[in-house]
Amino acid sequence: MSQILMLLVTISILSLSSSPSLAAEFQGTGNAMSRSNVCRFAPDPSYCRSVLPNQPGDIYSYGRFSLRRSLSRATRFMSLIDDQLNRKGKVAAKATLGALEDCKFLASQTIDFLLSSSRTVDATKTLSFSRAEDVQTFLSAAITNEQTCLEGLKSTASENGLSGDLFNDTKLYGVSLALFSKGWVPRRKRSRPVWQPKGSFKKFLGFRNGRLPLNMTGRARAVYNSVTTGPGRKLLQAEADAVLVSDIVTVNQDGTGNFTTINAAVAAAPNKTDGTNGYFLIYVTAGLYEEYVEIPKYKRYVMMIGDGINQTVITGNRSVVDGWTTFNSATFILSGTNFIGVNITIRNTAGPTKGQAVALRSGGDFSVFYSCSFEAYQDTLYTHSLRQFYRECDVYGTVDFIFGNAAVVLQNCNLYPRQPRKGQSNEVTAQGRTDPNQNTGTAIHGCTIRPADDLVTSNYTVKTYLGRPWKEYSRTVVMQTYIDGFLEPTGWNAWTGDFALSTLYYAEYNNTGPGSNTTNRVTWPGYHVINATDASNFTVTNFLVGEGWIGQTGVPFVGGLIA
Repeated sequence: MSQILMLLVTISILSLSSSPSLAAEFQGTGNAMSRSNVCRFAPDPSYCRSVLPNQPGDIYSYGRFSLRRSLSRATRFMSLIDDQLNRKGKVAAKATLGALEDCKFLASQTIDFLLSSSRTVDATKTLSFSRAEDVQTFLSAAITNEQTCLEGLKSTASENGLSGDLFNDTKLYGVSLALFSKGWVPRRKRSRPVWQPKGSFKKFLGFRNGRLPLNMTGRARAVYNSVTTGPGRKLLQAEADAVLVSDIVTVNQDGTGNFTTINAAVAAAPNKTDGTNGYFLIYVTAGLYEEYVEIPKYKRYVMMIGDGINQTVITGNRSVVDGWTTFNSATFILSGTNFIGVNITIRNTAGPTKGQAVALRSGGDFSVFYSCSFEAYQDTLYTHSLRQFYRECDVYGTVDFIFGNAAVVLQNCNLYPRQPRKGQSNEVTAQGRTDPNQNTGTAIHGCTIRPADDLVTSNYTVKTYLGRPWKEYSRTVVMQTYIDGFLEPTGWNAWTGDFALSTLYYAEYNNTGPGSNTTNRVTWPGYHVINATDASNFTVTNFLVGEGWIGQTGVPFVGGLIA
């Protein structure tokens, strides 16, 4: 966002906050309540009372005021980050500049989220379930962005007085999320139908036994012969429910395609599309692509298809030890919405001694990965924020190797703990929910958890756990999953002392395999062995509200529990 645009946004927000019309809004319809009364719903009631106006209103007027103030604060923080970057220039260390650049990106994204949310709540008091889910997701992500920025600054010892702003902004966003959750979010509906695609995506790609073929060359040639690339045309027109594409390009390192690098193909994708004309399809032929790929937020509805796991490989080696923040260490960064990734391996080869080193960082809303592999050690798969779905993917890692604070379901995936650095233990997950009103969490559904080959053949014992609580309200559910016998009988590991043990939500449902026995599991207040009713809350249907956005991709999924 430009400085001029930020200034205009700030002026408009401040004028709204001080105008007589806003004061009149507090006398609107609904149940009038005092500031103290409404702040009972906030995580920090005292802070809530300090930021809301001391005059009667209803939940809607208070919620709108809080969102406007949140947007003003986010815009102010963006200016502070710009000032820091301008002062430090090229003098600061790479890690410090990287942390500030991360914060700038995150602040820009947060402004987008808060502006969209504010416009939505200003327009109505009644929202559909899916629209309410959108706003709750955006506000949840805004809080996550603040935490990510703060952690990056702390990791490089470069807080520069910004930590106080981040701390207060996070609390303010928590007030907005709490009031929105109380006022606008409708009661969740249960018993939605299980959805399965009718298969044109499968037919187009030549699926066999639910997997993609390793050699896509012939298929890709057939695509060119059978697809009209004009607006709104369908793949294989005879298919009534085919997946739409707007254009198809090929990446081939030998120069016979449209591009020789993946990033060049991404740059060619149209900006800010709404999906009406379909996906921009990038076919990446087999090869080892040593490049750091980024799908920016303005590249929407991109579909990327490779020749198969271990055939199309994207690789990098950035790590925290080598001066990168965890956030910007990723080999593949996804910020654009409605992305589909199929038949690709994404690696970070930094190794077990280099600390945090991410393969994929996903902060793209409505993202879907199918038949992909993510390979690294510590912090392999960074499910940073928003809504994500993974189907029939492989994930290899060691410490906290699936982490972040998205609303994410991994379904029919293979999770492979591998050999860590000596003295470390393996944790499959480290979920980062910091606010009880965030609609985030990690659901592992119908997967397989077994040791990677190097862990099987290791010469010393490594303890492996299902997860540990990275943040206070960490939420992870493992259900209908095969767990091999190498898992520690306690199942879950503490982060430090008794941190989050009573506020986290860890649950298991109907798992199988020698490691699934819950008899000797942890006895923390936040750990549960749940029934089918509770488990259904973490399915694609209820947790992701996924029928529509996953359904349009053609990727198969089970909406409810596996029968």
